[in-house]
Amino acid sequence: MLYVEGLKHNLLNISQLCDRGYQVTFRTNSCEIRLPNSKDVLFIGKRSNNIYLLDISSSTSIGCLLSKHEESWLWHKRIAHIHMNHLNKLVSNELVHGLPKLKFEKEHVCEACQRGKQSRKSFNLKNCVSTSKPLELLHMDHFGPSRTMSLGGNMYALMVVDDFSRYTWTLFLHSKKEAYSEFKKLARKLQNTCCSNIGAIRSDHGGEFHNEKFIIFCNKIGISHNFSAPRTPQQNGVVERKTRSLEELARTILNDSALPKCFNADVVSTACYVMNRVLIQPILKKTSYELLNGRKPNVSHLKVFGCKCYILNNGKESLGKFDAKSEKGIFLGYSLNNHGYKVYNKKLMTVKESIHVVFYETNKCEQGAAKINTNEDDQNIFLKNLDNNTKIQPVEPSRQPIENLQQEDLPKDWKIPKDLSIDNIIGQIHKGVSTRRNMANFCNHTTFVSKVEPQSVCEALKEEYWIAAMHEELNQFVRNDVWTLVPKTTQMNVIGTKWVFRNKLDDLGIITRNKARLVPKDTTKLKESIMMKPSHLWQG
Repeated sequence: MLYVEGLKHNLLNISQLCDRGYQVTFRTNSCEIRLPNSKDVLFIGKRSNNIYLLDISSSTSIGCLLSKHEESWLWHKRIAHIHMNHLNKLVSNELVHGLPKLKFEKEHVCEACQRGKQSRKSFNLKNCVSTSKPLELLHMDHFGPSRTMSLGGNMYALMVVDDFSRYTWTLFLHSKKEAYSEFKKLARKLQNTCCSNIGAIRSDHGGEFHNEKFIIFCNKIGISHNFSAPRTPQQNGVVERKTRSLEELARTILNDSALPKCFNADVVSTACYVMNRVLIQPILKKTSYELLNGRKPNVSHLKVFGCKCYILNNGKESLGKFDAKSEKGIFLGYSLNNHGYKVYNKKLMTVKESIHVVFYETNKCEQGAAKINTNEDDQNIFLKNLDNNTKIQPVEPSRQPIENLQQEDLPKDWKIPKDLSIDNIIGQIHKGVSTRRNMANFCNHTTFVSKVEPQSVCEALKEEYWIAAMHEELNQFVRNDVWTLVPKTTQMNVIGTKWVFRNKLDDLGIITRNKARLVPKDTTKLKESIMMKPSHLWQG
C-alpha cells in the first residue's frame, strides 16, 4: 500500500510480493512467505479474524518494514529519550538537520523513561466543597514532639479539622497513646453539641490512628475511617496546611510576646481560637465559626497575648483591710469552658481562669523591645503629696528598698521630698540596682521552680528543676576541683554522702530558687577521720 492516512501499521500487498518472486502460502490459521527459489521461510503470519498479522521480530532485515510509528520511537531512543513534545518542536521549527518529519506521539509507556524519570503525581486544589454539612468529614493529624514541654507537661498536639467549615480543634497530649481517648471525648461532645453524627474521619497510617481501639470505636458508632496513601501527606492536605498555618501564627505570637517556650501550648490554643473566628472559608466566603454555629463571631473581647494584666482577688483568699485587691499576671488565652480568660498569676505561679481581669495591652510598646521588668512594681516605693518640711521617718527593715526611682517614671502630681536622707535607704548604694530585666533569666531563676522539697533522690529525679539544681552542685565540685578519684581499698575509711534539698525564699516568702547540696552522711565520723588520718568520700 502506498499511503493510508492515520494508519499506524504497514499493509503488505500480496500481488506485489508475487510479482517479485516471493512464494506466499495461505492456510486456515497462518501464512508463510518464502524467498524466491528457496524453501527458507522469511515470515510467518497468524490469522486474526480476517487479517493475517506478520511477526517481524524474528527477522534480521526489518529496517525496510518499519512503520512511521515505530520509527518515531526509534528516534526517541536515539535522542536520549527526550519527550515527544520536544521532538515535535524540533521538527516543526526546523531547528536541526537529519531528523525526519514525523509526528511524534506517545502511544504507549516507555519503560526506560518510567524507571528513570518517573515523579510524584501532582495534587490540584479543589474549587468546590466536598461535603454539605459540618461533621460529615473530619481531618486528623498531630504535630510534635516539641523540644520544650508545656506547663501542663504536654509534648504533642492533635489537630482535628472539619472539612465543611474548616473549624479546628486542638487537643494537647503528653504522648501519642492519648490520641484515642482525647478523640473519643471530642467526638461525643461534638455529636451532642452540633446535633449531628460524624460521618467519616481521615488520617494517615500512624500508629496512634491505625489501631484496634480506633477500629472498634468507629465501627461501634458508624464512623468510616479513611486513610491517606503511605508517605503521601498531600491526600490529607487540609489538616497539613492548617497545621502549618497554626504553627506559623503561634511562632509569631510567641516571639512578639517575648515569653519562654514553655507557654507553647497556650499560644497554640490562642492562635487556634482566633483562627476559627477570623479566617474565611475561600469557597463559601464565611468564617469557620459562622459555618459551624450559624451566627457571626464577636471579636471585641480579643486581647494581645502575653500582655500584662491585673487579676482581682474574687474572695478566694482572705484579704486584710489594706492589702492589694489585685495581683499582676500574664494573659495566656481564652477559656474554652466558660466566658473567661486564662491568666498566669506571677505571685502564686499558677494558671487560673477569671473574668475579673484588667488588661494593659500597651505595656510592650512602652518598654521598647518587649522586655519585662519583673521587679519594677515590687521594688519601687512612691511617696505622694509630701511637703518640704515633712520629716521622713526611718523605713522599717521589713520594707523593700527604694530602687530605680526616676522623675520620668513618676506621675506629674507626685514628687520626691528634698530632705530624703541617705541613712533611710536600706542596702549599699555603691553596689547599684540589682534587678533582672531579662525575661528568660526571670523564668529560669524566679518563676518556674519546684514548690515541693523532695525527701529522697528518687523524688528529686522526677522533677526537672531539681535535676538542674543537682547538676549545678556537681558542676561546682568540678570547677573548684574539690576531689580526687582514687581506687578503693579495704584500709580506707569510707564516708557516705547524701543529697539535701531546700527551697530558697526571698523577704516576702516567695520561692526563688531550688538548692541541692551533696553533704556527708555522718559529720562526727568525718571529723574523727580528718583528725586521725585521710578519709575518702564515697558517693552512696
